[in-house]
Amino acid sequence: FQIAIAPIGYRKSAEIKKVADQLHDELQDSGVDVLLDDRDERPGVMFADLELVGVPHRVTIGERGLKEGRIEYQGRTDKSATAIELQRAAGHLISLCA
Repeated sequence: FQIAIAPIGYRKSAEIKKVADQLHDELQDSGVDVLLDDRDERPGVMFADLELVGVPHRVTIGERGLKEGRIEYQGRTDKSATAIELQRAAGHLISLCA
């Protein structure tokens, strides 16, 4: 996988599920090999598993970020996550995988 989407509260929030599914579909339709981690796990477990698999790009979708119209992006070698505007997210992520 090139990108992993880690939606926090995927099964509890209709908004998070909608945004995660939309982003997944848009990336997949653009030819990006994307993983949607829709398990009902704590963020730490999800992040650790994605690190073990070796996915180079991780996107985190959470309630707080969505309220501000943002998601978090973190490259595997980045020390911290950066916020990306939701409207620009797909284009930005596609460009990383080109």
